[in-house]
Amino acid sequence: MPNLTTPTGFKEWSFVCDALAQGRLSIILRKGGIHEGRGGFEWKHRQFFLFPTWFHNQAEKLSWVPENTQRDFPPEEQRTSVDIDGCATLEQVWKVTDWDKVAALAPLHIWNEDVVKERFVYDDESCLHIALVRAYRLPQNWHFPYAKSYGGCRSWITLPEEGLPLAAAATPALSDEAFADVSAKLKAILG
Repeated sequence: MPNLTTPTGFKEWSFVCDALAQGRLSIILRKGGIHEGRGGFEWKHRQFFLFPTWFHNQAEKLSWVPENTQRDFPPEEQRTSVDIDGCATLEQVWKVTDWDKVAALAPLHIWNEDVVKERFVYDDESCLHIALVRAYRLPQNWHFPYAKSYGGCRSWITLPEEGLPLAAAATPALSDEAFADVSAKLKAILG
Protein backbone atom coordinates (compact mmCIF):
# COMPACT_ATOMS: atom_id res chain seq x y z
CA MET A 1 0.00 0.00 0.00
CA PRO A 2 1.18 3.54 -0.63
CA ASN A 3 2.63 5.40 2.32
CA LEU A 4 3.19 8.89 1.02
CA THR A 5 4.96 11.07 3.56
CA THR A 6 5.33 14.05 1.22
CA PRO A 7 2.64 15.35 -1.16
CA THR A 8 4.57 14.82 -4.38
CA GLY A 9 2.78 14.88 -7.71
CA PHE A 10 4.01 13.20 -10.89
CA LYS A 11 2.73 15.05 -13.96
CA GLU A 12 1.39 12.89 -16.77
CA TRP A 13 -1.30 13.15 -19.44
CA SER A 14 -4.80 13.06 -17.95
CA PHE A 15 -5.84 9.93 -19.86
CA VAL A 16 -2.67 8.11 -18.82
CA CYS A 17 -3.47 8.94 -15.18
CA ASP A 18 -6.99 7.57 -15.76
CA ALA A 19 -5.60 4.38 -17.30
CA LEU A 20 -3.27 3.86 -14.34
CA ALA A 21 -5.97 4.49 -11.71
CA GLN A 22 -8.40 2.22 -13.58
CA GLY A 23 -5.91 -0.66 -13.81
CA ARG A 24 -5.55 -0.52 -17.59
CA LEU A 25 -1.88 0.43 -17.39
CA SER A 26 1.03 -0.38 -15.08
CA ILE A 27 3.97 1.16 -16.89
CA ILE A 28 5.06 4.70 -17.60
CA LEU A 29 7.27 5.59 -20.55
CA ARG A 30 9.20 8.76 -19.80
CA LYS A 31 11.71 10.89 -21.63
CA GLY A 32 11.54 13.89 -19.33
CA GLY A 33 10.41 17.48 -19.32
CA ILE A 34 12.27 20.45 -20.74
CA HIS A 35 13.12 21.72 -17.24
CA GLU A 36 14.50 18.41 -15.91
CA GLY A 37 18.02 19.82 -15.71
CA ARG A 38 21.33 18.82 -17.20
CA GLY A 39 21.09 15.19 -16.12
CA GLY A 40 17.67 14.68 -17.70
CA PHE A 41 14.73 12.87 -16.18
CA GLU A 42 15.11 10.89 -12.96
CA TRP A 43 12.68 8.89 -10.86
CA LYS A 44 13.23 11.02 -7.75
CA HIS A 45 10.32 9.64 -5.75
CA ARG A 46 9.17 6.10 -4.98
CA GLN A 47 5.58 7.12 -4.15
CA PHE A 48 3.56 9.90 -5.71
CA PHE A 49 0.16 11.22 -6.70
CA LEU A 50 -0.82 10.98 -10.37
CA PHE A 51 -1.21 14.63 -11.41
CA PRO A 52 -3.24 14.88 -14.66
CA THR A 53 -2.04 17.37 -17.26
CA TRP A 54 -4.28 18.78 -19.96
CA PHE A 55 -2.55 18.07 -23.21
CA HIS A 56 -5.09 19.16 -25.83
CA ASN A 57 -4.76 16.34 -28.37
CA GLN A 58 -3.72 13.44 -26.17
CA ALA A 59 -6.68 11.29 -27.30
CA GLU A 60 -5.22 11.20 -30.82
CA LYS A 61 -1.93 9.88 -29.46
CA LEU A 62 -3.32 7.00 -27.38
CA SER A 63 -4.92 3.67 -28.21
CA TRP A 64 -7.26 3.93 -25.20
CA VAL A 65 -9.20 6.82 -23.67
CA PRO A 66 -11.80 6.74 -20.90
CA GLU A 67 -15.41 6.37 -22.01
CA ASN A 68 -17.69 9.40 -21.92
CA THR A 69 -14.90 11.85 -21.21
CA GLN A 70 -13.99 15.24 -22.57
CA ARG A 71 -11.50 15.05 -25.39
CA ASP A 72 -10.72 18.73 -25.76
CA PHE A 73 -8.89 20.52 -23.00
CA PRO A 74 -8.40 24.25 -22.64
CA PRO A 75 -4.80 25.47 -22.46
CA GLU A 76 -3.09 24.51 -19.19
CA GLU A 77 -2.62 28.18 -18.28
CA GLN A 78 -6.43 28.61 -18.19
CA ARG A 79 -6.85 25.82 -15.70
CA THR A 80 -8.42 26.71 -12.34
CA SER A 81 -8.66 23.37 -10.51
CA VAL A 82 -7.09 19.94 -10.16
CA ASP A 83 -8.83 16.58 -9.76
CA ILE A 84 -6.69 13.63 -8.70
CA ASP A 85 -8.02 10.06 -8.60
CA GLY A 86 -4.89 8.03 -7.98
CA CYS A 87 -1.41 7.57 -6.65
CA ALA A 88 1.34 5.07 -7.38
CA THR A 89 4.40 3.33 -6.05
CA LEU A 90 7.49 2.89 -8.17
CA GLU A 91 8.34 -0.80 -8.35
CA GLN A 92 11.19 -1.00 -10.88
CA VAL A 93 12.86 1.19 -13.51
CA TRP A 94 14.76 0.44 -16.69
CA LYS A 95 16.63 2.82 -18.97
CA VAL A 96 16.12 1.22 -22.38
CA THR A 97 18.32 2.10 -25.36
CA ASP A 98 17.26 -0.80 -27.61
CA TRP A 99 14.33 0.18 -29.86
CA ASP A 100 13.31 -3.46 -30.39
CA LYS A 101 12.74 -3.86 -26.65
CA VAL A 102 10.75 -0.61 -26.52
CA ALA A 103 8.65 -1.75 -29.50
CA ALA A 104 7.98 -5.11 -27.79
CA LEU A 105 6.27 -3.24 -24.94
CA ALA A 106 3.34 -2.20 -27.20
CA PRO A 107 0.83 -4.71 -25.74
CA LEU A 108 1.54 -3.35 -22.24
CA HIS A 109 0.79 0.35 -22.81
CA ILE A 110 -1.66 2.76 -24.45
CA TRP A 111 0.64 5.16 -26.37
CA ASN A 112 0.60 5.01 -30.18
CA GLU A 113 3.86 3.87 -31.77
CA ASP A 114 4.64 7.29 -33.26
CA VAL A 115 4.50 8.90 -29.79
CA VAL A 116 6.76 6.21 -28.32
CA LYS A 117 9.22 6.59 -31.20
CA GLU A 118 9.19 10.39 -30.84
CA ARG A 119 10.01 10.10 -27.14
CA PHE A 120 12.69 7.46 -27.79
CA VAL A 121 14.64 9.61 -30.28
CA TYR A 122 13.91 12.95 -28.54
CA ASP A 123 17.54 14.04 -28.15
CA ASP A 124 21.11 12.85 -28.72
CA GLU A 125 20.66 9.75 -26.57
CA SER A 126 17.93 7.46 -27.92
CA CYS A 127 16.38 5.92 -24.84
CA LEU A 128 13.32 5.79 -22.62
CA HIS A 129 12.90 5.39 -18.89
CA ILE A 130 10.41 2.56 -18.41
CA ALA A 131 8.81 2.39 -14.97
CA LEU A 132 6.75 -0.41 -13.56
CA VAL A 133 4.32 1.27 -11.16
CA ARG A 134 1.66 -0.10 -8.87
CA ALA A 135 -1.28 2.26 -9.18
CA TYR A 136 -3.89 2.89 -6.50
CA ARG A 137 -7.28 4.52 -6.65
CA LEU A 138 -8.03 7.17 -4.02
CA PRO A 139 -11.20 6.55 -1.96
CA GLN A 140 -12.63 9.78 -3.38
CA ASN A 141 -11.67 12.38 -5.94
CA TRP A 142 -9.22 14.93 -4.54
CA HIS A 143 -10.22 18.39 -5.80
CA PHE A 144 -8.18 21.54 -5.09
CA PRO A 145 -7.33 24.88 -6.78
CA TYR A 146 -4.74 24.94 -9.53
CA ALA A 147 -1.57 26.93 -8.73
CA LYS A 148 0.87 28.40 -11.24
CA SER A 149 3.65 26.39 -9.55
CA TYR A 150 2.09 23.25 -11.09
CA GLY A 151 2.74 24.49 -14.64
CA GLY A 152 5.74 24.17 -16.89
CA CYS A 153 7.60 21.24 -18.38
CA ARG A 154 8.66 19.49 -15.21
CA SER A 155 7.74 16.04 -13.99
CA TRP A 156 7.67 16.52 -10.21
CA ILE A 157 5.63 19.06 -8.23
CA THR A 158 4.67 19.61 -4.61
CA LEU A 159 0.95 19.39 -3.82
CA PRO A 160 -1.11 20.37 -0.76
CA GLU A 161 -0.59 18.12 2.25
CA GLU A 162 -4.30 17.47 2.80
CA GLY A 163 -4.17 14.73 0.15
CA LEU A 164 -1.90 12.47 2.19
CA PRO A 165 -4.74 10.76 4.15
CA LEU A 166 -6.44 9.92 0.83
CA ALA A 167 -3.32 8.11 -0.36
CA ALA A 168 -3.21 6.12 2.89
CA ALA A 169 -6.75 4.87 2.18
CA ALA A 170 -6.19 4.10 -1.51
CA THR A 171 -6.94 0.65 -2.97
CA PRO A 172 -4.94 -1.21 -5.64
CA ALA A 173 -6.05 -0.58 -9.23
CA LEU A 174 -5.13 -4.20 -10.07
CA SER A 175 -5.36 -7.37 -8.03
CA ASP A 176 -2.08 -8.85 -6.81
CA GLU A 177 -2.37 -11.61 -9.42
CA ALA A 178 -3.04 -9.23 -12.32
CA PHE A 179 -0.18 -6.96 -11.28
CA ALA A 180 2.19 -9.96 -10.97
CA ASP A 181 1.22 -10.99 -14.51
CA VAL A 182 1.98 -7.53 -15.96
CA SER A 183 5.23 -7.42 -14.00
CA ALA A 184 6.33 -10.82 -15.33
CA LYS A 185 5.56 -9.82 -18.93
CA LEU A 186 7.53 -6.59 -18.57
CA LYS A 187 10.53 -8.32 -16.98
CA ALA A 188 10.50 -10.98 -19.71
CA ILE A 189 10.99 -8.21 -22.29
CA LEU A 190 13.40 -5.95 -20.41
CA GLY A 191 15.24 -8.45 -18.20
